[in-house]
Amino acid sequence: MTDFSSSHGLWGLTAPPAPETSALAGEIRADVVVVGGGYTGLSAALHLAQGGRNVVVLEALDIGFGGSGRNVGLVNAGMWVMPDAMPDALGEQHGDRLSRLLGNGPDLVFEIIEKYKINCEAVRAGTLHCAVGDGGVAEIKQRAAQWSARGAPVRVLDAAETAAKVGTDAYAGALLDLRAGTIQPLAYARGLAHAAIEAGAKIHTLSAVTGWERAGASWRLRTAGGALSADWVIVATDAYTNTPWPEIRTEQVRLPYFNLATAPLSEELRRSILPERQGAWDTKEIMSSFRFDRAGRLVFGSIGALRGTGIHQAWAKRALKKLFPRIGDVSFVAEWYGWLGMTGNHLPMFHRLADNVVSFTGYNGRGIAPGTVFGRILAEHIQGRLPESELPLPVTAPAPVAFRRSKEAYYEVGAQIAHAFDAR
Repeated sequence: MTDFSSSHGLWGLTAPPAPETSALAGEIRADVVVVGGGYTGLSAALHLAQGGRNVVVLEALDIGFGGSGRNVGLVNAGMWVMPDAMPDALGEQHGDRLSRLLGNGPDLVFEIIEKYKINCEAVRAGTLHCAVGDGGVAEIKQRAAQWSARGAPVRVLDAAETAAKVGTDAYAGALLDLRAGTIQPLAYARGLAHAAIEAGAKIHTLSAVTGWERAGASWRLRTAGGALSADWVIVATDAYTNTPWPEIRTEQVRLPYFNLATAPLSEELRRSILPERQGAWDTKEIMSSFRFDRAGRLVFGSIGALRGTGIHQAWAKRALKKLFPRIGDVSFVAEWYGWLGMTGNHLPMFHRLADNVVSFTGYNGRGIAPGTVFGRILAEHIQGRLPESELPLPVTAPAPVAFRRSKEAYYEVGAQIAHAFDAR
């Protein structure tokens, strides 16, 4: 099994245990097979099982191994793309539908957490999008106006209000979004898995799909230890896609994102930094994020891959001291990183990859609420309760990104160069 303490940092050290699972062995049959044990796949499995379907999840490694177990843990509403821009990108019907659905996305996350008593450090105090300079203020004011017009509980804070809520005078303002909150992301994934199993779903870990073919009216997926036949296939592997249907991977540019966790801060510092326990991130192009866990560890992250250079860790120490001078010289007790899957229009995609093979991909750094919501949408679609005409996204085919590998290398190296000189 995966050593989550090394690959998933603080989340691997503090998450409750995953449910007992085993690799697929022998030949089995299901109504639906879900490939991928992250938020989308587990939410789909939970909602399908609740609807009486025989559903099996095949996870190549372990529950929450990919982005679901490595992210910052901000349960945000909506996407990076502003709501007024969604109709331009998707058409008026789908744009408004997606904006409304994902704007309310955190509701489903916190309802599931409460219903199934998932122990994942859930705090629904909102999030703070912190504005850097006049450009940042203009951005958050635009976001606030567009969401307010849709009835969302958002508010622009001035510099003084922001300083009181964040604990630094580094920002010119902030957008407070009370729909949002924070969770322990790996714990949430494991909690979804427990809930899905209790509802009747089966989960097989260490069961990478090695082959797939149409077998009459069914699909037959093979693993190293067995095979599974099903009427429907949900591909829920997103930025960590290898097989099956690897074209999902080629339509996304993977962006690395790392997190570092301090030791628990003193009571005095915990009262002055994010005293209401919102999660926060800023408007910089190479953004930073920060939030507390339940034990008072400050989790600080940014774009970049931790590959042994020490550049990002050294930058984080400087940046934290600059943001919060009283914090002094910090040390980090855990570090980890993962991948964000970025699409060309910064919006997710819905694909019908083949007959009865469906997938949502491309979360663009917003995986928790959209993944949970899209899992439920897929379950409703397969059960015949949500026709294709009422889906939140149009059906599209995966389109490879030009110069994808070069772009990925550029972002990784660019983040290293920026962090080598920033916050000095």
